[in-house]
Amino acid sequence: MGSLFAELARQASTNARREVETYTREIPEFGFLDKDPRARAETLEHAMWLRRRTVELSPDNSELSKDDLDYIASMGELRAGAGMSLDSRQRVLRVHTALMLREINEATDAQRGGGVDELMRMMTWFAPQGERGIGAYRQGFVRVLRRRIPYTEQVALLARSLLNGDPISAELAEALDMELPDHCAVTVFRLPDRPAVDRFLENEIEALVKSHGAPVMWGPEGGDGSGELIALFPLSLLSSLPSGAGASSRAVADLLPDLVPGHLPDLVGDFARALGRPCAVGTATAPLPELADALDRARRISRAAPVRRASARLRPHTLADVFVELAVADVPFVDDWLRTVARRLEPGPDLLSTLDAYYRHDMHRGATATALNVHTRTLDYRLRRVRELTGIDPGSTRGVRTLSAVVTRHLSGT
Repeated sequence: MGSLFAELARQASTNARREVETYTREIPEFGFLDKDPRARAETLEHAMWLRRRTVELSPDNSELSKDDLDYIASMGELRAGAGMSLDSRQRVLRVHTALMLREINEATDAQRGGGVDELMRMMTWFAPQGERGIGAYRQGFVRVLRRRIPYTEQVALLARSLLNGDPISAELAEALDMELPDHCAVTVFRLPDRPAVDRFLENEIEALVKSHGAPVMWGPEGGDGSGELIALFPLSLLSSLPSGAGASSRAVADLLPDLVPGHLPDLVGDFARALGRPCAVGTATAPLPELADALDRARRISRAAPVRRASARLRPHTLADVFVELAVADVPFVDDWLRTVARRLEPGPDLLSTLDAYYRHDMHRGATATALNVHTRTLDYRLRRVRELTGIDPGSTRGVRTLSAVVTRHLSGT
């Protein structure tokens, strides 16, 4: 055994104690170790074992055995069984890896610059075997989660791990028999009146998750009783582009951000009907590593989008649908002006809902009148009334720019 490995062996006990102390100090969920001597001794034993096996296997670049990986998996099972969160589990893995690298560096420094060959041998072993060990730990952790928590909670953990970029998502997806796509449409259902999550709603959502392969989770509840459901709808890049895009598909994606795949409105309608509440839906597409940013975009879009009743025809809004309203929301004096225009329309009758239908049907009078269940003469009267109250012709360029923003901001309820 070379001097680097001998130094690591000499320091194994000290380094293991330092790891346990670091867990206790930096990870709140490990605070119990200060009060539970048995658990602390068990954690210390695990830390010692890992260092002992590292010193035994790395000189000859020997792999961790099946028994070794089973033992590491049992550590993951133990932590999951104790109720450790995914966030703390990830912090444990980061702390352990950082400390092991620090210990290798300290042992190298103790040789005063010698042992370069041994250091290279150690690092050649450390990377692949460390990855195998972490994989075994995750698998053990997930095995316990499958036994301990209901299906919908497992799905929520998968959604959260994907949004956080946690590698455990691969094991969670496998446990749930879901395939992880390259891209997702992160979709936020904003509910001004959040429903109680009763057993019926859980069953409805569980059935939709299984049929569509879409992880979902509840977002934070607002102080006003509002809430949000976050769904990660799987899609491929090509499925989100117009047919015939061909080789220019990526250029099209750059010019038209967050295009809605053809099947997405149907999925949104299914989930909206299950929720049974009026909601505003915002969506943003991204590859798996960028889902957190997509969630931020989708959440902001949902807050700018109009609230509509749950139905099969409820459509998700993208950045291209509400980019004006998103910009307006960040400019208070412009938003105040739009609200003033909306107040002028309140005498009605039904002028805001009429404008909403008018613009949603691309200013087609016949289709708008049919949607409103009124005669075209009644529609014409209402549009003239809008012009009288605001001085803006709804069919003019200025009218489209101004009044469509007025309507959307009003219907968003934010």
